[in-house]
Amino acid sequence: MKLSYKFGSGDYTWSMNQMNHYLWIVICGNAAIILGINANPVFAKDISTESSFESSAEGDGIIGLRKVEDGSVISNIHTSKWRIFTDNGRDFFLQGKIEEAEKLFLSAIQEAREGFGERDPHVASACNNLAELYRVTKAFHKAEPLFLEATDILEESFGPEDIRVGAALHNLGQLYLLQRKLEEARVCYERSLKIKGRVLGYGHTDYSDTMYHLGMVLYLQGKEKDSEALIQDSIRILEEGGQGESYVCIKRIRYLAQIYLKSNRPTEAENVQRKILHIMELSKGWNSLDTIIAAEGLAMTLQSAENLKEAQELFERCLDARKMLLPEDHIQIGANMLHIARVAMLNCNRLRKLDISGAISELEKAKDLLENSIRIAQRVLDKLIKQKVITKGYGAPGETRRDGRVALLILLQSLDALGHLEITKQELQESQEHSPVEAERALFQCISAYREFGAERLISDFPEVKGQYLSCLKRLISYSSTVGTQRLKGETLQELEDEIKHLEVEISPYRKQKN
Repeated sequence: MKLSYKFGSGDYTWSMNQMNHYLWIVICGNAAIILGINANPVFAKDISTESSFESSAEGDGIIGLRKVEDGSVISNIHTSKWRIFTDNGRDFFLQGKIEEAEKLFLSAIQEAREGFGERDPHVASACNNLAELYRVTKAFHKAEPLFLEATDILEESFGPEDIRVGAALHNLGQLYLLQRKLEEARVCYERSLKIKGRVLGYGHTDYSDTMYHLGMVLYLQGKEKDSEALIQDSIRILEEGGQGESYVCIKRIRYLAQIYLKSNRPTEAENVQRKILHIMELSKGWNSLDTIIAAEGLAMTLQSAENLKEAQELFERCLDARKMLLPEDHIQIGANMLHIARVAMLNCNRLRKLDISGAISELEKAKDLLENSIRIAQRVLDKLIKQKVITKGYGAPGETRRDGRVALLILLQSLDALGHLEITKQELQESQEHSPVEAERALFQCISAYREFGAERLISDFPEVKGQYLSCLKRLISYSSTVGTQRLKGETLQELEDEIKHLEVEISPYRKQKN
């Protein structure tokens, strides 16, 4: 989102960061939503003429020169280098060449200082670009002083109530929000909101953007009522402006649904998610992954509310739609099968006291789905490891890391669920006296899978993956203490118990933050 504001005889454009969210929905425990985020940063640019502004809006990325009051143009060797370094730095960054981009952005700051002057807005633009690089790469300690300097320069140049200051404060608020410096983020967003409201108007989409982010901060601070009101108002502004079906609006509605779920308000969450699905069905139809994702989110809410029939119908429709859009061994298809298997196991629990044969039939359905989910996840991981493409970096390699992480998570969840399924089947058939081979095999496969792919720390070293592995270890030890196993004895049992303690310490900070 670009904000362009005229000053003097030229324009000055600040680019506001938006994220393209790539949504994966997988089950962790009862139900959880995992978001893989691919951040596509945009950089601040200053535009000197109307024609250059139009070209920039069309994607040419032209960076012009600001005219001074007497109509002359500041142009020298340093301003030329600043322009070149800025363009090349942005190109390198978008190619994933972070070190090269950083060097160029550092040089751009120096050239801007020498060419335009220490406190010129061009310096603020250059500082903002480097700060964005540091923010996206999570070098927050480097990003903060640059954002602060950019804000100070703009405030000094144009006054504390100027819209450019409001945009800079919004950027700074984003940085603080990522660091969970909530009070600092709140102050930045509140000040930015006042400026945008006064200058742009209270129905402007940029005003609603800052309102939404302020609502996120207040929610994290525990001020749920104030947060909910702000987020609802930000959605209303978009809807009244004809953007009710936009990606940005859908994202906000989805966040509102998450607030309702965490606040144990499933009915309100369900209503909001039905609204999202209705919008997606009308705007994109079922030949779109966005619609499938919306339906899957609603199905998970219905599942948690024990509306299993409709949840299963939605999950199955999602699977049919995915098979039409994706390759048969795509990881999303494996995840979808895992969902349906979970519902079948819940159906089994309902039937076990009424219809044993029906309950076992549900387990057989679930087992077939889980075996296919396991097969798909293993194939994805084997392919990624074989190709050695799970590497550091941004862009495509980052997407590959995410695919690998999701595949490992689905593999662990499916194996854990298969172990639980075999235990349940054994109980239903009242065959505890027999060797628990199948349940034991599935749970040990879960452990083996984590250790096999654990060497690739880029996909295993994440709280969600470790949490699922921890669940598998606990299930195995609990099962062993109940019926015993052939392989889990003495020293091996102690090793697993020690590993559980170690994992609990590792992921406890994540759990506290999540709660």
